[in-house]
Amino acid sequence: MEGSTKCDMEKQNIQKEPFVHTEVNTAIEASYDTLATPTENEGELSINLLANGIYCAACIQKIESTIRKEKNVTYVRLNFSTKKLLIKWTGKPEEANNFVKKIENLGYQPAPYNLETQQSEVRKQERFLLLCLGVSGFAMGNIMLLSVSLWMTDAETMGPAMRDFLHWVSAIIAIPTLLYAGRPFYRSAFSVLHKGHTNMDVPITVALFLASSISLYEVINSAEHVYFDSSVMLLFFLLIGRYLDFRAKKHATSTATELLSSLTGFANVIIDNDIKRMPISELKENMIILLSAGEKLPVDGVILEGESEIDTSLVTGETLPQNVKKDDFVYAGTLNIAAPIKITVRKEAKQTLLSDIIDLTEKAQQYQSHYTRIADKTASYYTPIVHLIAIAAFLYWSLYVHVSWQDALMISVTVLIITCPCALGLAVPVVQVLTTSKLLKNGIILKSGDALEKLASITTVIFDKTGTLTKGQLELIGVYNDQDIQLSAALASNSNHPLCKSLGKYAQNHFSIQQNQYKIRDISEVKEVKGQGIEAKYKNCTIKIGNRRYCGDKNAPKTPNTELWLQDEYGKRTPLYFEDKIKDDAYETVQKFQKKCKNVALLSGDTKTVTAKVAKALNIEEHRGEQLPTEKYNFIKNLKENGEKVLMVGDGLNDTPSLALADASIAPGTALELAQRHSDIVYMSNKTSPIYDTYIASKTSLSLIKQNIALAIIYNVIAIPIAFMGYATPLIAAIAMSGSSIIVICNSYRVNFKL
Repeated sequence: MEGSTKCDMEKQNIQKEPFVHTEVNTAIEASYDTLATPTENEGELSINLLANGIYCAACIQKIESTIRKEKNVTYVRLNFSTKKLLIKWTGKPEEANNFVKKIENLGYQPAPYNLETQQSEVRKQERFLLLCLGVSGFAMGNIMLLSVSLWMTDAETMGPAMRDFLHWVSAIIAIPTLLYAGRPFYRSAFSVLHKGHTNMDVPITVALFLASSISLYEVINSAEHVYFDSSVMLLFFLLIGRYLDFRAKKHATSTATELLSSLTGFANVIIDNDIKRMPISELKENMIILLSAGEKLPVDGVILEGESEIDTSLVTGETLPQNVKKDDFVYAGTLNIAAPIKITVRKEAKQTLLSDIIDLTEKAQQYQSHYTRIADKTASYYTPIVHLIAIAAFLYWSLYVHVSWQDALMISVTVLIITCPCALGLAVPVVQVLTTSKLLKNGIILKSGDALEKLASITTVIFDKTGTLTKGQLELIGVYNDQDIQLSAALASNSNHPLCKSLGKYAQNHFSIQQNQYKIRDISEVKEVKGQGIEAKYKNCTIKIGNRRYCGDKNAPKTPNTELWLQDEYGKRTPLYFEDKIKDDAYETVQKFQKKCKNVALLSGDTKTVTAKVAKALNIEEHRGEQLPTEKYNFIKNLKENGEKVLMVGDGLNDTPSLALADASIAPGTALELAQRHSDIVYMSNKTSPIYDTYIASKTSLSLIKQNIALAIIYNVIAIPIAFMGYATPLIAAIAMSGSSIIVICNSYRVNFKL
């Protein structure tokens, strides 16, 4: 209570930082070579850029293919949802400036990537789209009122003078509206056309230009073919589609944005008993910060003072709060719920577990999967084909069918609009980002973009035992008298062996008091016999604790449990049995895989007896104990040679070769760093359910991607002939094109309901 009051009083001394609004200018001329950072590969550099002005898969294809042609470039990937461009190369840092110039020459606006810049651009773009949408909606309403007068009155009753007047009023409203509200499309189209290539905004711009131009021509010549109402309505529906697309991508990346926001802002740092506000980016190791209730921890650290409850759902996916106290390690991104606590910084913001999670997630989202490559390549050829089809439609209707050139031109405009490849461009990336974000919320981190693709095709699942299906912590089982527990705990307190630590923990829980209060004072002359056990003097007698060979009954029957033996002052030998308990949901996880007709096997380095016991409890028929790393490796190798697609789940050093060899691999967050490095997926929960959840996510995402591609293809197969044959107007085309994108986006969002 005192600690909390003290922390609260200190909080009042916080020096408030004035809020200064800074406008981010993405066109800042910078020396980009200073932003180049070394990668894990020797001699390789990387840079992250924000690529403004991309709207479709064709834009991505153009930027990536241009940079990929550059000498020494080893990797390039542009994330469609976040607009983050990652470039890796071998050579000098100065080459980064060349990459930026190449992108600028393509008509795009690159800028140094950081969270503030990215979020500023998102807000700016959203305001711009809403403004254009509002202007076009207002104009559409007014022009439609004028059009009603033209539709409901015949030409003779109205007279040519009144008709021309209403046409001119429509033109005065429509032309400024089209010029202003159409800028999201015009800017993109003119920018890429100036550089000699196309994107999906080019046919839209051409269609709007042709529809408005022919209408203006007809007004000037007092003709009847005026389409200002259709042009403005067309723009309105196109902007609705663009805005919904924008919102979908913004929502899809909200989880990553939430994670990133935890690493920005200010923290309360205790310096000379005074609390000061300091940017999170400037926090250093061993600094002491005050974390108030309701604040998120920006760094990894150890609790120095205070007790509280923390919400770790952002990092581990666990929904229940955890109690924490002095000396407990806490991770960046966790939310302090109950009371103020003081924390010693152990890792800076850029080195935290949360930072690693963000980096891995972004790499996974940037990876170009098999289906992404198909969609991107198709979209790059699609736009030129659309223009050819539109020209063919104009020539067919004007030269062969002999309709007026105005009608032929409107059919051509309809073709341009209805065949826009928006749906195809959204088919893959929206599903990828949504799935990655959903898994991340549940504490599941994809380390490679093709992890789900590989996981979806597995036919065999191989589990390691310790730490994967079991808790990885040996616990004392059985019933023992207090004297035996006191003696064994007193001896065990002199060793760091895992069994001794488990024994001490059991004694603490058993007596519900601190360890130093039940230590036996008369114990003396403690000596540890390496690899055997511990002995000491008690009441002038020797007492021991250790393995069966050291102080146990060699004739006692063996059990499948791990054991220690206690020899008391009377020479009585008592076995203490330990068990690595199976995780509560392990049986359910195994059963779910088996119901999916997957072969499940258990490979463990533990004894055959213990392995068999666990396998029996989990109903796993295929099991092997006392497996060396090479034996696990060869087992998987044989399966793969027989055509099996193998998923390996493990956490130990002996699992590393197998994790690397398997078609897909998963490791828990408690695994050794080397095991995590060789796995495709890491989950932070202590449960086994994330393993099966990730498998289901892989199947679901793959199914939705295939559905989206199929929907995009079916739409174009149906829409192009309808538009070509003159059965649709430009307005209907705009609604259909926007509708196809909305259908693909809505279908992608089904991943949230299936996971």
